[in-house]
Amino acid sequence: MTSGGETGGRVTRRGALAGFGAAAGAAALWHPQAAGGHGHDEPGHPGHAARRDAPPLTLTGASLLDPATGATIEDATIVFARGVVRRAGRGARPARGGRVIDVGGAYVIPGLIDAHVHVSTVAAASSALAGGATSVRSASTSFFQDVGVRALAEYGGQGVPRAFAAGLFVTPNLGDSILADPRLARLASLPEGVRSPEALRHVVRVNIARGVDLIKTRSTERAGLPEQDPRVQVYDERQLRAVVDAARRLRGGVACHGHGDEGIRDSVRAGVRSVEHGTFASAATLDEMRTRGTFLVPTLSAVVDLAEPGGEYTDPRLVERGREMLAILRATVPAAYARGIPIAAGTDTSYTPASRSTIVGEIRLLAEFGLSNLDALRAATTTGAALLRRSRELGRLHPGYAADALVVDGDPTADLAALDAVRFAVTGGWIAREGATTAARAGTKAQLDAHAL
Repeated sequence: MTSGGETGGRVTRRGALAGFGAAAGAAALWHPQAAGGHGHDEPGHPGHAARRDAPPLTLTGASLLDPATGATIEDATIVFARGVVRRAGRGARPARGGRVIDVGGAYVIPGLIDAHVHVSTVAAASSALAGGATSVRSASTSFFQDVGVRALAEYGGQGVPRAFAAGLFVTPNLGDSILADPRLARLASLPEGVRSPEALRHVVRVNIARGVDLIKTRSTERAGLPEQDPRVQVYDERQLRAVVDAARRLRGGVACHGHGDEGIRDSVRAGVRSVEHGTFASAATLDEMRTRGTFLVPTLSAVVDLAEPGGEYTDPRLVERGREMLAILRATVPAAYARGIPIAAGTDTSYTPASRSTIVGEIRLLAEFGLSNLDALRAATTTGAALLRRSRELGRLHPGYAADALVVDGDPTADLAALDAVRFAVTGGWIAREGATTAARAGTKAQLDAHAL
């Protein structure tokens, strides 16, 4: 296995693609002061370039859409400076200096949050941004690459989205991920793998020591391997509670992979922050999710990829499985939505060259599965921000919020196709290459990570 999943030690196509992606390089950004240096070394960190703040940027003539209310302010001015929104609204005063762009009535929306990714290279992170995701929530990587992506984004102007890292997957068989930190070596001698509460807590502690924002674990087997049954439980409530308790200090909580109903129910009772996938959740389990405020990230793009021949998966057993799961999800997602369970948008893609899904595609699938256009957009903005516990930082374009935005030609609440024609993206106040996110038209099929679906 190549990335912490349970693939019996074999090299997967995904692993090869990840290696290719690492060599592909990052997408370019437009820098008004590209000829300038990268700043001064930070005190106490010799040899490290200082973080770079984008120069002031003002957008005028905007139709400013607030996903929280669904309201649009016409002829608005939005001012970005030092990585945040400084002013936003009709009659707002432009910034002094920097660049001023008249968007001519185009809609300006908050940057999108992809709440389930497996981004392991700079090129993959750049592809996520090119697809419209100005923030990504990692659902684990093999060697803490997501922690590195987060640091790269924090230094500013690097062509990658801001990232929230999960580090190593907390799973019975760590595979080669056991090499990610020497403190994990002691787990190699465990005959049944990482299953005892103490072993589970140890992996969580190593993750925390490496600076993660959340923990990713599982309650059931995978759907993307024909030899596994996604309904079969892997960790029970006692084991999952050990993970949740060990992760208490993390703002992002615990994201739990789960397809089968019993495993999902145990994870909810253990206190996980979110259920990833949630395919076979029963009405009773959904009721418990609603009561406890558990988020659902259904990763529809991943299941579409499983169900369609000629995608990442060609095994006939997986195609049949994917089609069965899609049929189930067409009931599960509307049932969760009707109950008011918060639904966040996540692609479950690795954003490698083979990936054909984007966060825009996931939003459109959520609408196809029963969400209103506005709520599908919220799934990748305000609800995604709430999942991250960043509701005062992400998901809206109000003063003090992150300087992350997309400029699109139409109103996505009226027609989500407007998200297919992005003029440019703003991340941290930097302007991404114009027209980059038109790649969203490529489709909705997802590239799954080796330990994902």
